Amino acid sequence: MKAGIGQPLSLLLKACPLVDHLSLYDVVNTPGVTADLSHISSVAKIDGFLPADDGMKKAFTGADIVVIPAGIPRKPGMTRDDLFKINAGIVQGLIEGVANYCPDAYVLVISNPVNSTVPIAAEVLTKAGKFNPKKLFGVTTLDVVRAETFVQAITGTKDPAQTVIPVIGGHSGETIVPLFSQAKPSVDIPKEKLDDLTKRVQFGGDEVVKAKDGAGSATLSMAYAGYRFAERVMQAAKGKSGVVESTFVYLPGVDGGDAIAKETGCQYFSVPVELGPQGAVKAHNIVGSANEYEKGLLQACYDGLKGNIEKGIDFVKNPPQKSEK
Repeated sequence: MKAGIGQPLSLLLKACPLVDHLSLYDVVNTPGVTADLSHISSVAKIDGFLPADDGMKKAFTGADIVVIPAGIPRKPGMTRDDLFKINAGIVQGLIEGVANYCPDAYVLVISNPVNSTVPIAAEVLTKAGKFNPKKLFGVTTLDVVRAETFVQAITGTKDPAQTVIPVIGGHSGETIVPLFSQAKPSVDIPKEKLDDLTKRVQFGGDEVVKAKDGAGSATLSMAYAGYRFAERVMQAAKGKSGVVESTFVYLPGVDGGDAIAKETGCQYFSVPVELGPQGAVKAHNIVGSANEYEKGLLQACYDGLKGNIEKGIDFVKNPPQKSEK
């Protein structure tokens, strides 16, 4: 596991009492990380694999949940398109492994750009005849966590997580739409602070990149968010009722999703989704309840999100040509 999201996420999952067995898979470092984590006195047994000797097959076979944080950060001189092609290819390969070795697993995609990698995953699984839209989730929980945290400065509540704030749309920039008007309990945000608060949720990642001064991005907070969503999926899988989390899903494949797809013009969208033992039970349509300010944000979201989704689908249907060496 590289020193990005994967290691802190693995630590959180190893410590989670809901996890019986944790298998790590990466192209480097997995044996060392596994040995380190194996000394933790928690319930989960742990093993780790590299690509050699059918490592992916061994790691994935029998898995109930696959969490994918894989990818590389953008390096100097690398365009966003270069980065997309690399990370899209990594996700594609891992999802092919899911299709081959654990097609019934819940699949939680953290790898950016989520707006495109989730459609990539769906296309790969569909080609393999293994796509269950009720078990494919794009993890957008960091946007929710940021909204909860940043609004605390206004509300003054002791525990920010006790304020439920739906964040819908996608998982980058203007595609992220926090619906503060639907917070529970309700929050009173001064009008002059709303723009800055909204932009901070949308572009919180930039804040971390700047603070780390080129040495990284939002890895620790993303690991926490990935863990929080995985924990909720596990709770629902084990029979806990009333579990609802915002997540990026293929709307036509989830009950209640068709109405949201019709209203937004997007096949993939993050909305609050009720989770159960079989995955996504129902997508909650809260789009129409947005206030006028939020409806303006949503229009910008739709415009950006549609292009992101198409880019992911096209990556699988029309693979980029490999350059000749």
